[in-house]
Formats: sequence, structure tokens, C-alpha cells
Amino acid sequence: MLRFETAGESHGECLVATLSGLPAGVPVSVQAIDRELWRRQQGYGRGGRMKIESDCAHIVSGVRHSKTIGSPIAILIKNKDWENWTEALPVEGAEGVEDKRKPVRRPRPGHADLAGAIKYNLQDARYILERASARETAARVAAGAVAKAFLGELGIGVLSHVIQVGAARLSRSVGWQELVELSRRNEVLLNCADAQAEQQMKAAVDHAYRTGDTVGGVFEVVAHGVPPGLGSHATWDSRLDGRLAQAIVSMQAVKGVEVGCAVEGAQSYGSQVQDTIHYDRKDRRFFRGANRAGGLEGGMTNGQDVVVRGFLKPISTLRRPLESVDLVTREPALAAYERSDVAVVPAAGVIGEAMVALVLASAALEKFGGDSLEETKRNYSGYLEQVKNF
Repeated sequence: MLRFETAGESHGECLVATLSGLPAGVPVSVQAIDRELWRRQQGYGRGGRMKIESDCAHIVSGVRHSKTIGSPIAILIKNKDWENWTEALPVEGAEGVEDKRKPVRRPRPGHADLAGAIKYNLQDARYILERASARETAARVAAGAVAKAFLGELGIGVLSHVIQVGAARLSRSVGWQELVELSRRNEVLLNCADAQAEQQMKAAVDHAYRTGDTVGGVFEVVAHGVPPGLGSHATWDSRLDGRLAQAIVSMQAVKGVEVGCAVEGAQSYGSQVQDTIHYDRKDRRFFRGANRAGGLEGGMTNGQDVVVRGFLKPISTLRRPLESVDLVTREPALAAYERSDVAVVPAAGVIGEAMVALVLASAALEKFGGDSLEETKRNYSGYLEQVKNF
């Protein structure tokens, strides 16, 4: 079983990602992980925190000589901003430290502040927002980069792009090669494959910035080269579309998920939605007339690209704060404001890639197993031959 966890707070000393269950022999490049961390930090509308941090992965276990060794992998990512918070958030209490705290007592609507403070019986929401912060996703991206390396050995790629920011939306389909080229850019605006649509998205971000507001959007994650048969129809919690949906909605600010053309399909007749089935006798394979199902049927991959979209609400920290209540006095007050982004949709796409990669890697290992990469690939090759001879 592939399992990952993260630890760390937004202004703590570091973030930690642990990943266990990968077979030995998977090539791991720190440079490739750092590239994914860099991609997460990019995008028009990011705030001042990204000017402070330059995220780099420090692998402390599970990888030797650039390959996994079968034991749990641990990755550290230092928070440079920790230097500004060492006195406010010390690990141990000491005389005088209470005076240096930076409490948050005016919870932000839409954030975890109030619900978390009530749940943990805290009059200061600082500790809630420190962990609830999307800064945590840097650790997810690091773990996802390792999962991507494993999937790459099976010929599976996972990439993302932005299809909507505010009301500005991409109106055409995007091919896999376009996504590959998009991922190689060294300058990222809004990670949209269409230049005209991207400029309209930029205008939406500009409007939000001018008015002290924030803006959300929709990102799309595509997994290419996925074989049929990952996941299962047999039990509710083994259905892969459900697992992918949970992974995407677990991301901060994501309030909805779509597999394939779910929204359009809900407005259409069945004859317009289902992907017709065909057979290529020369290549000895089944194929579909379209991919409205997003590569998933009955909780299983069907051999098409897996397509998952995340719907990101505008983030909760506003430069023009909304109405709130002081946790101590219970009097009306404006919500707290801390340094924040205006738009984070491109970054959310990169995080979505990581989450999809982790789910697919887990499903692949469940099906093909193996304590070494060679064993896994041998099992995978045998399965592909079985599929060809079906």
C-alpha cells in the first residue's frame, strides 16, 4: 500500500513529506522534485510569501544513489519565513514568550479559523490557520513528484492546465503534447494553453487585485498512458473516481470536482454522453469514439486519458476584509488579514497533479505489486500482454 503524510505549519521551521510503499529501484531526481516545487510557486496573482520562499527538497531517508531502496521516504522543505516567526511560535514555552505571540482572534469567513478554534477550544485561531494554510501543499507536491517518477517508469504522465479564472474560460480542447510544452515553460502566467484566453484570465486577476478581492477558477489534471483496469467496481471505496475526487477536494479552497464532462453530461441525454466502443483489428485494441467519461467507467480506468477538474473558490484572506466577530470580546470586527495571494489557480493545478499521481501510483501498486521496480514492471508487462490478447 502506498501511503503519504505531511507535517509542518505555514510559519514553522519546515514542512515534511513522508511516502512509504514504493518499490526499490525507482529513479528519484532532487532536481525534478525542485522543478515541481518551483512550478507550484508560479502564476500571476501570487502574494509576497512566494518572494520569500525558494522551495527545495532535502531527502533524508528512503533514497540512496538516486534510487528508492524500499523504505519510507522522508523529504524536508525549509520555510525561510521561519526566521521571522521563531519568537512568536517557539516549540517550548518560556518566560516572556506570551508577549511575542501574534494571535488571530478575528476569524476569516471561508477559512478554517472559526471551525477549528471551536473544535480545539482555542481562543486564538493562529494554530488552526498555521496548519490549514495551503503552504502545506508544498509537501504534497514533493511526495507527488516521487509518485510521478514511479508512474513515468510505467509510461504514465500527469500534467495540468488552467481552464478558467473567474468568468474567463478556455473554450477549446487541449492535447497532451500541448500540456507537455506548457509544463516546460520557464515563465508561467496562468498556465493556460491558449494565449488569448490567458490574457482574459489575467484581466480577471487584475480586477480582483484593484478591488482588494480574490478570484477562483478551474484547473484540469490529465493522466496520459493509463492502462485499463486500475481501480475496481467491486466495493465503494475501491472505485478510482471516488478516490480521485476525495484527493482533489482535500486540497485547500477546492469546493468541487468533475471527472470527465460531468457537468455537461448532467445537462444532456444519454445518447449524447456515452463514449462509443470500437475495435482496431490491426493494433488489437479497443478504443472509444470520445472521452466524455474522463477515462473512468464503473470506478475503473478504461484506457483513455484520465481527466479530473478541480473547482477552486476564491481564497479567503482579503485585503478588504469581510465582517467577522472577535473571538474574545464577541463584538463585531473585520476579519484578520495577513499577507495573501489574489489568485492561485495555476499552483492548484500543480498540487492537483501531485494528488492524482499519488492516487494512480497507489492503484498501480495495488494491481501490479512488487518489492522492486523490476518486479513491478515485469508484472505490468504481463498484464499489458493479457490486455492485448483479450
